[in-house]
Amino acid sequence: MPRVTKALKDTSIYAAALEGLELQKQRIEEQIQQVRALLGARRVKSNPPAGPAAEKPARKRRLSAAARKRIAQAQKRRWAEYRKAQAASA
Repeated sequence: MPRVTKALKDTSIYAAALEGLELQKQRIEEQIQQVRALLGARRVKSNPPAGPAAEKPARKRRLSAAARKRIAQAQKRRWAEYRKAQAASA
């Protein structure tokens, strides 16, 4: 079993370490608050990108009801095949 030396019993080292860690914690918490503020605020782009893509923003594509139905049926079919394979392996 290792011997406890006098240096380990000295609490001033631990107090200094604790103080330093608390300062680091405070700086980190301030940085977290800054990032949260940036996430909450809307940022305005100062320099928009140049080129043909910058002239016209991309439009959001809308799916028709028939396309959504086809996608849903395909997904159900894939899940049915997956469940069937799982049941076969078990």
